[in-house]
Amino acid sequence: MPVAWGVLSTARIAARLIEAARRTESAEIVAVGSRDAASAQAFANAHGIPRSHGSYDALLADPAVEAVYVPLPNGMHVDWAVRALEAGKHVLCEKPLGRDPGEVTRAFDVADRAGLVLSEAFMWRHHPQVARLRQLLDEGAIGGPRLVRACFSFVLTRGEDPRLDPALGGGALMDIGCYCVGGARFVAGGEPLAVAAQTVVGPTGVELRLGGVLRFDGDLLATIDCSFDAYGRGELEVIGSDGRIVLTDPWHGFEAHIVLERGYRREVIELDAFDSFVLELEDVSAAILGEHPALLGRADALGQARAIDALYRSAAEQRLVSLAE
Repeated sequence: MPVAWGVLSTARIAARLIEAARRTESAEIVAVGSRDAASAQAFANAHGIPRSHGSYDALLADPAVEAVYVPLPNGMHVDWAVRALEAGKHVLCEKPLGRDPGEVTRAFDVADRAGLVLSEAFMWRHHPQVARLRQLLDEGAIGGPRLVRACFSFVLTRGEDPRLDPALGGGALMDIGCYCVGGARFVAGGEPLAVAAQTVVGPTGVELRLGGVLRFDGDLLATIDCSFDAYGRGELEVIGSDGRIVLTDPWHGFEAHIVLERGYRREVIELDAFDSFVLELEDVSAAILGEHPALLGRADALGQARAIDALYRSAAEQRLVSLAE
C-alpha cells in the first residue's frame, strides 16, 4: 500500500512532489491544506487531489494523512514540521529545515520521541549521479580531493517574493546557497572546521549574494557562491591531486553527466535520466514503512544548520568562524 501524503500549502514547488507521486507506487497525495478554503479547493481540483482543507491545522487533523510534505517559506519550516509531528504525521520538510541548530535538534527530538520519520528535502542528494560521484572519489579517480567549488545562482525578478522577506527566512544562502553548502559537505564526507563569508544585502535586508570558504579536515577547502541577481548557473567541481570531477547540473539533475579529467584525458560519464523528486519520495516513503532509514536524517540536517549558521555569523561579524565555538 502506498503512503498517504498530505501537502501543507499550495506553494509552487508542491506541484513537483505531486507530479512525482503520480510516477511511483510508493506514495499517494490524498489531501492538501491552505490558509484559504477556496485556494485549497482550486489547488486540489487542478492537481486531482481528493480532499482539501481550509487551514493547515485541518490537514494535520485529517486521519487519512500518514505523512506531510512541508513546502512553506523557510522561516516556517521548523514550527510546522514540529506541529505535524505532534499530530502524529511523518514529515518531509523542504530545505533547509532550519538555520538554528537548536531548533533543528528540537524537531528531531520530537520525531524520535514519537517514533516518526523526519527528513530534509534535499532532492538532489537522491539522484544517482551523487552516488556515482561518491564512488569516483572513494576509488581515488582524481587522487586526494584538495578543492571544492559549488555555485548556484539565478535572477529573481519577483519583487514580492517570500525569498526576499527576512521575516520568512529569506536570502540567497537559505534558498539556494544551502545546496552549495550541502555539496561541499558531501564531498568532504564530514563537517567544516571553520568558515568565512561575505554578503551583498538587498533593500529588503536579506542577502542577494553570498560568497564563502569552508575548511574541512585534511586541509580540504571549499568555495561556495550563490546569488539572486546573477546569471543562472549551478555546478559542483572537485579538484584533486590527480584530476578533477565536474557535475554540470548537480542540483536539478535534468541532464545528468559527470566530467572526469585526468592529465590530458577528458571522459564524460553519462547517466540515465531520473526525477530526483520521485527518488526522494520513494526513499522517505520506504523509511516510513520501516524498510530502511531515510537517506537524510538528523545528522545531515544538523550539520547543514550548523554550517549555515556559521556562514551567517561570519558575514555579520566580519571574521573567520570556527564551528568548535
